[in-house]
Amino acid sequence: MNHEEYMRQALRYASQAYALDEVPIGAVVVNPQGAVIGSGFNRREIAKDPTAHAEILAIRDASQHYGDWRLYGCAIYVTVEPCLMCAGAIALSRIETVYYGASSPKSGALGSLCNLYDVQGFNHYPSVTAGVLGEECAMILADFFRGKRSSSSV
Repeated sequence: MNHEEYMRQALRYASQAYALDEVPIGAVVVNPQGAVIGSGFNRREIAKDPTAHAEILAIRDASQHYGDWRLYGCAIYVTVEPCLMCAGAIALSRIETVYYGASSPKSGALGSLCNLYDVQGFNHYPSVTAGVLGEECAMILADFFRGKRSSSSV
């Protein structure tokens, strides 16, 4: 599979979040052999849990599948730039590479609002690639929030 195919899987998870009236963000974790070993989508509203972000859930799923909290050599594909919490969890899990779709000017911690990985002193720094299927990833968010605005003005 290529980067776009993995991101399309993450987008399918984002669509599941959308269908549940959750902010449509999806993530998949891929092991060094190219298999998807973890997945997740936002579940903050359903779980009543501020940490139930797509990335956190995908990392938890991958760690269970991998049998270790250290996800050496793995990559994460997420439809939206990770927030500070998720960027921290990605680094702490030792994920090697982050691929994300849409930037997040209000909460993105990998370059938009700030860059957590510019802070010196951590023992692990994932590489980051932005913009994988960026337009599609931004569109599902825009559609979701447009629907929220139009339903709140009725």
